[in-house]
Amino acid sequence: MDECHFQQHGTRCAMWVPPEETDPILLHAPTRKTVALFGAVQPASGRVCTRFAPQFNVGTFEPFLGQLLRHRARGRRLVAILDNAAYHSARALEPFLTAHREVLQLLFLPPYSPELNPVERLWKLTRRLCTHNRYFPQLEELVEAVADQMDTWRYPNPVVHRLCGII
Repeated sequence: MDECHFQQHGTRCAMWVPPEETDPILLHAPTRKTVALFGAVQPASGRVCTRFAPQFNVGTFEPFLGQLLRHRARGRRLVAILDNAAYHSARALEPFLTAHREVLQLLFLPPYSPELNPVERLWKLTRRLCTHNRYFPQLEELVEAVADQMDTWRYPNPVVHRLCGII
C-alpha cells in the first residue's frame, strides 16, 4: 500500500522546434493544490482499492485501512505491505491495529525500495493514462480523471493482474 500525489504546478514550459518557427508556450493553471490518493492492489486478482484524502497522515490513513478490511475475503486475514511513511507506523494507529490484530497485519518493505511494491507500477500506469500530456484547469478535473480510471480497476481485471507480475 502506497500513496501517490497528484499536483498542478504554476509553470511555463517549451519544447524544441526548428529555429525558423516560434517556440510554443504551454501555460499551466497557477496553483499548488494537492490531493492525496491512498491505494492498494491485490496482485493475484488485479483488484484495486483507493481512497482520496486531503492529505497523507494517520487521520486519513486509518480510514483507508478500515476500507481495506471491508474488502477482505470473509474468514481471511489481510496482510498489507507498506513503505516506511511515518504515518504507516505512527503511535496513533496502535489502538486501531490492536483492535484488528486478528485480521490485519502490516508488513514493511526495506527503506527506499519502491520497486518491490506492486502499487508503484499502478501509480506509474495511472499517470501515463490519466495525467501525462493533459491540461487540467481545475484540480477537481484531475481528481475526476484519476477516479474514473480507478473505478475501472475496482473489480478483478487482467490489466492490473499482468502489471503486478503475478502468473
